[in-house]
Amino acid sequence: MGTAQRVSRMMPFPAGAGMARALVERNVRAYKHAWTTLVSGFFEPVFYLFSLGVGMGALIGDIDAGNGRMVAYASFVAPALMAAAAMNGAVMDSTFNLFFKLKYAKLYDSVLATPLGPRDVAVGEISWALIRGGLYSTVFLLVAAVAGVVESWWAVLALPAAVLIGFAFAAVGMAATTFMRSWQDFEYINLTILPMFLFSATFFPLSAYPAALQWVVQATPLYHGAAMIRALMLGDVGASLLVHVIYLLVMGMIGAVFAARRIERLLLT
Repeated sequence: MGTAQRVSRMMPFPAGAGMARALVERNVRAYKHAWTTLVSGFFEPVFYLFSLGVGMGALIGDIDAGNGRMVAYASFVAPALMAAAAMNGAVMDSTFNLFFKLKYAKLYDSVLATPLGPRDVAVGEISWALIRGGLYSTVFLLVAAVAGVVESWWAVLALPAAVLIGFAFAAVGMAATTFMRSWQDFEYINLTILPMFLFSATFFPLSAYPAALQWVVQATPLYHGAAMIRALMLGDVGASLLVHVIYLLVMGMIGAVFAARRIERLLLT
């Protein structure tokens, strides 16, 4: 092993992944022929927004968004759905699609025949998952603005916030996928994502949960993502945002390092 490789292994982030952009470009070209699959991910959060946020919101009325501030139910739900859109887009690519490429298409065996290495694979696939999650979030934010549920210009920062959410979930999702043995194992992914989507203060404020469960809700990454984007879209910006940012950033970095090492081990042994 050369000196450069030894130094790369010692670094806390998957260094030596300078050609990851080539893998992102490959994914972009691949989706030119499967754009309907990519576009389909836009609709689920939008349907939730209009069916629950707007439809049910007419029955519920205003809801306490925290600190005694009352907002329309659609304005409360929309930020959490945007966070969920970023999560779903990132998880889809970093789990199901990655597993197919790794185990069945054997794509990365071909990649290793080029100047790209295993760490390029990890960084490239995480980057593509961020792009996909970011696209979903951008479209959702535009729809939410047109629907009148965006209440502050701070909402422009919801896009980088959504990218951070995507980074956290994509990195951890990729790390988890490296342990999957068959498609049946992905039931564990669904078993994690669905309860998180429903019970991360997505549709109800944290105060609606029993006191004994509130700390469990606050421990979930989607709660931090939803709370961060909700604060930005409602204009309730404060120092507490740093807690959410640090939580998701640390989660993403740990996941990225672990995923890079696992991918390297799988592809080189």
